Amino acid sequence: MGKIKTHRASAKRFHVTGTGKIKVFHSDHRHNLGQKDQKRKRHLRSSQILSPAMTANVKRLINKD
Repeated sequence: MGKIKTHRASAKRFHVTGTGKIKVFHSDHRHNLGQKDQKRKRHLRSSQILSPAMTANVKRLINKD
């Protein structure tokens, strides 16, 4: 019987918390930072909990059931 492979790109972007929620960091914080105001950059630094609708899809990709 074969095994389910982990989607490596998703495994690098998403992390599972202790309670089973999916933590993800914001995008748009890599380049062109001189054009963005300080408030926007400050909020992009923090992480975010993925919505419950997307959680099942991501857990299937990274094999965390």
